[in-house]
Formats: sequence, C-alpha cells, structure tokens
Amino acid sequence: MGMKEAYEKKIDAQLDEWKVEIDKLKAKADKAEADAQIKYHKHIEDLRAKQEAARERLVELKEAGGDAWEDLKAGLDNALKSLGDAVKSATSYFK
Repeated sequence: MGMKEAYEKKIDAQLDEWKVEIDKLKAKADKAEADAQIKYHKHIEDLRAKQEAARERLVELKEAGGDAWEDLKAGLDNALKSLGDAVKSATSYFK
C-alpha cells in the first residue's frame, strides 16, 4: 500500500470515528430541554458542515493523480484539524 492509500485509510477511519461522536452528541441533544436543544442542534449542524467539508476534500484527494494529492493533503489536514477541534469543543459543551 502506497503512502496515499495509507493516508486515505487513516482519514476515512478518523472521519468514521468522529461521525460516531457527532451521532452521540445528537442523541444527547435530542434528550435535552427545549431551550438547550436549540443550542445543541446548532453545534451539531456546524459539526456536520465541517464533516461534509472534510469528506469532500478527501474525495478530491482520492481522485487526484500523481503528486497532486500532496498539494491537496494540506487542505484536508486543515479541514480535519478544524473538525477535530470542533468535536472536542462540542463534547465539552455537551457535558
């Protein structure tokens, strides 16, 4: 397996892990009081948007040929950092 394929598998696994975390947060939000639900669901919408942006960048990277994937890797890394930070923040907020 090449570096690109290994990186893709790593990112897929990380995105799947964060999806589970976001789903758990949504379940907590659904059980919250009405006022809190509004705030929680706003956080979840933001997380889903960041998650979708990261998935889109991963698709671009997977479709990139040759050395072009290296150029796309930086953008994907930034999207993943943003999503990871947002998941941590939301997890803390929901406690």
